[in-house]
Amino acid sequence: MTFMQRLGAAAGLIEQRLSELLAECGPEKGERLADAMEHALLGGGKRFRPFLVVETARLFDVVPDKAMDAGAAFECVHCYSLAHDDLPAMDDDDLRRGRPTVHKAFDEWTAILAGDALLTLAFEIMSRQGTHPDAAVRSELTRLLAHAAGGRGMVLGQMLDLAADKRGEPAAPTIGHVQRLQALKTGALLAAACEAGAVLGGATGEMRAAVRRYGEHLGLAFQIADDLLDAEGDAETVGKATGKDHAAGKATLVSLLGIEAARARLEDAVRGAERELAPFGDKAATLIEAARFTASRGH
Repeated sequence: MTFMQRLGAAAGLIEQRLSELLAECGPEKGERLADAMEHALLGGGKRFRPFLVVETARLFDVVPDKAMDAGAAFECVHCYSLAHDDLPAMDDDDLRRGRPTVHKAFDEWTAILAGDALLTLAFEIMSRQGTHPDAAVRSELTRLLAHAAGGRGMVLGQMLDLAADKRGEPAAPTIGHVQRLQALKTGALLAAACEAGAVLGGATGEMRAAVRRYGEHLGLAFQIADDLLDAEGDAETVGKATGKDHAAGKATLVSLLGIEAARARLEDAVRGAERELAPFGDKAATLIEAARFTASRGH
């Protein structure tokens, strides 16, 4: 099975589980809120974050079914963030995954509430006994997700991004500022998804730390590739508007370094991710391919 086939097969299983969890824990079918949550959560996406949870757990001999719900919780947080990021008050996007964004398909207040509901659903899923039989493991997974998603992670990254976009702060962004912003906005959730697999597998010490560092390198590669897509891609292929960063004069590693230097940083990030997985040998082959796949999006 090729990497893309494995990713696609996993996405199908994750999509099915997300649908089941939404039916079990979400509003009654037919409610406007349920429809908006379904629009935000289902019907597209590579499901990369839950895929990372499942595959890193596999390093520690956890079967995919035992990692699926933790992965679903990460995907709920990711999809809530997209519903909110797309709002006119934030990134103001009309297209996501080739479909109208939630506020376009419904309206702004519904998109806000659907995002709120998906965020809280994530923590309900993570706290369920089916996610892991050990309450201490569920507690650590919950802490990990909350830290990555909140005011020291993704939300802070979005705040820094919007401050730069809407307030011009800082006036002259540096490479260090952009790297910090991106590590928080994009990298924090990816790194935590990888670490969650190690937590599910009972890993501690250097093995858990190595998996997290892999996720941090992966997060950097993912963001640079995303910036390259915005600079060079087209909306039909990418599934969302492109060229917005350049039009808005937004600072990215691509705009600060140039395309070729950004590509070099992208390759460095992939090599860093591969180094962290060396102790796992052949068991890490799929995760190494995941890093290379991430880089290929920017070419």
